[in-house]
Amino acid sequence: MTHPAPHLTLIRIFRVCLLLLAFLAGVSVLSLVAGPAPIGITAVFKGILAAVRFPGASDPLTGAERTILFSIRIPRILLAGLVGAALSCAGVVFQGLLRNPLADPYVLGVSGGAAVGAVIAIVTGLGSLPFGIPGLAFAGGLLSILLVWGLSGVTGERRTDRTLLAGIIVNAFFSALIMFLVSITSGEQIHSVIFWLMGDLAMAGENDILLAAVFLVAGFSVMVLHARDLNILLTGEETALQLGIPVKRTRMLLLVSASLVTGAAVSVSGIIGFVGLMVPHIVRMLFGSDHRLLLPASLLFGGAFLMAADTIARIVLAPAELPVGVVTALCGAPYFAYLMKRSA
Repeated sequence: MTHPAPHLTLIRIFRVCLLLLAFLAGVSVLSLVAGPAPIGITAVFKGILAAVRFPGASDPLTGAERTILFSIRIPRILLAGLVGAALSCAGVVFQGLLRNPLADPYVLGVSGGAAVGAVIAIVTGLGSLPFGIPGLAFAGGLLSILLVWGLSGVTGERRTDRTLLAGIIVNAFFSALIMFLVSITSGEQIHSVIFWLMGDLAMAGENDILLAAVFLVAGFSVMVLHARDLNILLTGEETALQLGIPVKRTRMLLLVSASLVTGAAVSVSGIIGFVGLMVPHIVRMLFGSDHRLLLPASLLFGGAFLMAADTIARIVLAPAELPVGVVTALCGAPYFAYLMKRSA
């Protein structure tokens, strides 16, 4: 892990975020018009203006186009942006805390642990309770990172090389547990369980979007408030203590916030791998490793990345579609291999 640059101005943060916001908007527009049933960009904008009752706006959309746009594509795009942002920010935190460039929610087993919690909620019927699925998904994600932390022996400077191995072990355990739960699941529940395993955004709904947004805002707020502390932690625990950083408290807050957003993302989208691995590295190469910029930049770029991946999933085999988790895995697995080779 590289150390952040000593000087970072608010103007640069604003400029980079504005650039990435424009990129996110461009990807959003492309996602709106692309699909098995293409809709013209002019018709899309006029339809949206008419829907918000903009003065003088007329609606050129047919009934079918209106249903596709407002009931399918817009909710799906919003959810893709939120999930991509959540997984990317979690990846930034895990890579920084564990000081391991290969760390991300999927590789460390956090996504798997969150999926176990979600599947347990489905199988036991607890998913019908308010926040049943996201609550157990969060608990599973937090449990998995605590297991990784304990198995790897990571405390400050010690034994960070074992973190990845511990994540692989925990991930394998949760994968086996998921397979066990699938084997005892009834036919009525099997579709819902398979949804979490493949990673899919096709069933995006208003409640999913609201849930992901609330948890992302809460978790990201904690991360941003501790961005400077995370920079200092990269220089070593002793240095952080000398500068007055409450290391244990800060580390636990960041672990909980990263697990919170990961659990929320998995609870509404299933397991979508490698987003938290690739996006922080790409953003770090482009804009540097200062977490005061890296976190908001990863949030915006991660949202755009998953929107683009989901658009590809919708059109590559049209009229059929791939789960978005397949697309991210096809991109992420070679990238993970590249990082492993470079880190060796």
